[in-house]
Amino acid sequence: MESNILSTPDLSPLEQEVLDEYERLSNNMKQLASVLDDLASNPSTEILDGLRDLERKTSLAFTLLKASVYSIVLQQEIDWGQGEQP
Repeated sequence: MESNILSTPDLSPLEQEVLDEYERLSNNMKQLASVLDDLASNPSTEILDGLRDLERKTSLAFTLLKASVYSIVLQQEIDWGQGEQP
């Protein structure tokens, strides 16, 4: 099946099989790390577009929040001003 890099005559077949599985797992993890590194260094267009859209929506929500706070403060000032008039 695979070349037994860690093969020694002192190992039982089960021990050798476990070592072979660890070797395959190690190779798979290295491949996964490589793919993740590529994805991290070259973000996909979809991710960038999604982040831009999120930034626009966040900016809009912040602007609406500021307008709402300004409206509340302005209304309170108007109400206080009317309360002082005889």
